[in-house]
Amino acid sequence: MIGLRAALADIAARLAAAGITDARREARILLAAALGIDTTRLQLVDHIDPAGYQAYLQRRAAREPMAFITGRREFWGLEFEVSSATLIPRPDSETLIQAALAECPAPSRILDLGTGTGCLLLALLSERPAAFGVGVDVAPAAAHLAARNAQRLGLGTRACFITGDWAAALSGPFDLIMSNPPYITQADMADLMPEVAGFEPARALDGGPDGLDAYRAILQALPSLLARGAVAVLEIGAGQAPDLADLADFYGFSAMFRADLAGIERAAILRRTEDGEKTFGMNPR
Repeated sequence: MIGLRAALADIAARLAAAGITDARREARILLAAALGIDTTRLQLVDHIDPAGYQAYLQRRAAREPMAFITGRREFWGLEFEVSSATLIPRPDSETLIQAALAECPAPSRILDLGTGTGCLLLALLSERPAAFGVGVDVAPAAAHLAARNAQRLGLGTRACFITGDWAAALSGPFDLIMSNPPYITQADMADLMPEVAGFEPARALDGGPDGLDAYRAILQALPSLLARGAVAVLEIGAGQAPDLADLADFYGFSAMFRADLAGIERAAILRRTEDGEKTFGMNPR
């Protein structure tokens, strides 16, 4: 048995040696998770058996994301269950919630394409009690996980989750469509952090040769899904705004952008233009 300070020092040293930069903060999170308590209660622990945290420590030292080890991640002030079937919700994606609330203040029907944990849809439903939402994911395990999150958050009666390939077999109209599609270029996939490349699903990251494959599929489907005057809010990667604006224009949409806290244009806000029918249906380059 060792004391709290020694246990935290041991964990932090092992994490730092594995290349984890914020090792001291993560040591507290990892130890609390291993002990099954909140981090605020760590100071109440006097004696710790190092064997009790070794399994968690080995997983994190192998660069498995902390969220997969604990099984939980906070997003928009809500706690979500996570698994290797989905991307881990990230603070940057909260920019989409801010944009959606501002641009579509009173939606009745919301669609979330590539829902993953359901974090985008469920965060919006928590803010808009009159809305109902549909989440779609190509992975059955992700759709089941999102449904569990809806039940845990008390939103199960206002959301349904289905397995599907983007908008196939869906019909509108929806007042608001959300998506965080894969947008990493194939060339950049090899440069991802070990936590991402080794543990998060590649299908939710790989956006094709130019990172825009998923956007083409979504933009082709939007006209049949959006209600008149409705809006779509899509997450984009750093530097993708100009390409997304050109692609949106090709399909008959206007695009505005909202930056995240780092100043990166993160949310693309799309609306049909008056002459949208003129170009829709042609094959983009």
